Amino acid sequence: MREVSPDPDTRTPEGGAADSESSKVSADHRLLGDLGEAAEMIAFKHSVFALPFALMSLITAAGDGWPTASTWAWVIIAMISARTAAMSFNRLADHGLDAVNPRTANRSLPAGRLSRRFALSVTVIAALAFVGAAAMLNRLCLVLAIPTLAVLLGYSFAKRWTAAAHMWLGFSLGIAPIGAWIAVTGAIAAPPLVLGAAVMLWVAGFDTIYSLQDESFDRSHGLHSIPVTFGPRVALWIARVFHVLALSGFASFAAAAGGGWLRFAAVMAAAFLMGWQHRLVRADDLSAVDAAFFTANGLLSVVMCSLFIIAKLVA
Repeated sequence: MREVSPDPDTRTPEGGAADSESSKVSADHRLLGDLGEAAEMIAFKHSVFALPFALMSLITAAGDGWPTASTWAWVIIAMISARTAAMSFNRLADHGLDAVNPRTANRSLPAGRLSRRFALSVTVIAALAFVGAAAMLNRLCLVLAIPTLAVLLGYSFAKRWTAAAHMWLGFSLGIAPIGAWIAVTGAIAAPPLVLGAAVMLWVAGFDTIYSLQDESFDRSHGLHSIPVTFGPRVALWIARVFHVLALSGFASFAAAAGGGWLRFAAVMAAAFLMGWQHRLVRADDLSAVDAAFFTANGLLSVVMCSLFIIAKLVA
């Protein structure tokens, strides 16, 4: 007797459930993939550079007490949304350059995994969230929100016309501790300006080191940087000067925050990690640039912030 094949349009309940579950898993994987691409686009892990310094400023501005829970929340929202707006806009502005640079060609936008419309939407939503968070903090934060966005977004075009783009990036991150202080006090003061300047110099130094990877590309495409202008060896010396000056700023802020061995231990840890990254990178050997850029500097900010928090807890 010939075996009758089942009708392909007739599914058993078990088969339907399996197909439904398979579709759900596939959708979940796509969602996770999209979230991963978005996180890569805005370099979310690099939030570790500026956020810890904002928190150091936040707790110092509160004096003997602690910021309110709402202040903590709105400052963190402002930090994350500002960085998201800046990074997504940067990916838009550099889309064409990233597509022809071998180091960046596989980023989400040039590789086509995310669209320009998506990046623009993220930029607008994040910028609005930043302004909203500033408004929830105080009037001065709201007044400074639009100028701050102008600085953050304007950085994306800086390297097209000036080698001081590293300082511009540093200033963009240096705004963070100043804004956090204003969030607590509603006023500008000397200590956050000192910390902001130190962060600016620290970032300018490690960004100079990082940009050594793109010296040839930048030169051939008419882009400006310290390595393009002065060459790799001089650029490394300039980065060292930036970092020595940054350390003096960190030490000054530690003293203004109340001193103590824990805060000055934070400065010593920063000195060690800056020295380590300069030992990792040579003009003729850039193989360790990633370790110098993310590992050393990510540790620096987290260790400093942690020791400042501990110092306040035990005071």
